[in-house]
Amino acid sequence: MGKNVSIPSDILEIEGFKISPEFTYPVFFLLLLVYSTLLFSNICVLILIIKEKSLHQPMYFLFCNLSVNDLIGNTVLLPQLMAHVVSAKRFITYNQCLLQAFQSHTFGSACHMILVIMAVDRYVAICQPLRYSSIMTYKTVIGLSASAWGVSLLLVSVLIGLTVRLSRCRSFIQNAFCDNPSLFKLSCEDVSVNNIYGLFFTVLLFVFSIGTIAATYIRIALICWTKKNKELNNRAIQTCTSHLVLYLIMVWSGFLTIILHRFPNYPDLRKIAYILFHVVPANLNPIIYGLQTRSLRDKITQILKRKAVISI
Repeated sequence: MGKNVSIPSDILEIEGFKISPEFTYPVFFLLLLVYSTLLFSNICVLILIIKEKSLHQPMYFLFCNLSVNDLIGNTVLLPQLMAHVVSAKRFITYNQCLLQAFQSHTFGSACHMILVIMAVDRYVAICQPLRYSSIMTYKTVIGLSASAWGVSLLLVSVLIGLTVRLSRCRSFIQNAFCDNPSLFKLSCEDVSVNNIYGLFFTVLLFVFSIGTIAATYIRIALICWTKKNKELNNRAIQTCTSHLVLYLIMVWSGFLTIILHRFPNYPDLRKIAYILFHVVPANLNPIIYGLQTRSLRDKITQILKRKAVISI
């Protein structure tokens, strides 16, 4: 199938990665290992939080949102990517491509929104500890979570909707996966509106999340500084470190992807950066949160000790 066709087809060809034959299966098994690891770690954390009543707290419910988002976002991307790595010809239907692009952008947007809500939760826990249970009720947490997903779905629906309206004159995706820029580049029409909204979408998301989280952590730091309470400072470090590390990993991997979009001479680096944006936070989230959050770490340790005793 050529890169330009006069009659658009519902079957699209994906450029994929240009991998030497001897590296095909090593890359496939590397992706399989990465995918299996993130599935195992995130599903285990979800099951643990659901089963253990002591973990039925707002902070862990919010973390469940993050794990669900990681699982969905990577399941839409990685299995098909692995199939394309070992295929001589890489094809996908237009509707499948739309779904992948929609879920991929929802994944990125939801990451920002969920981590913003987690920052608010940490702010209330540290700065308003006596009012925490009355402020962060289950109703509030469910409402905030629904808002995070709702805003993400709305913004991405407009993003993809502006692309769907375009006619197509090409059927070759110059990428290893489907995202919004790859889709609207299939059109020969003017895509200025798509570029403007895409820029607005990205700037709004980053400014809102960075601004909110920065303001939250500055407020937490000021409270810790003025009260000079050792117990308060220790609690702030313990509860905020994991969240801040997760956010910084997500932001920097996202920034790398955006920056490389501006350098078309490095297409493979851009593809790799986009995949890293999906898989690195998804693999590290359960590990970082599990190790840094005392209650979760203690439960994991108890389960491991219990299994060790049973095996003996």
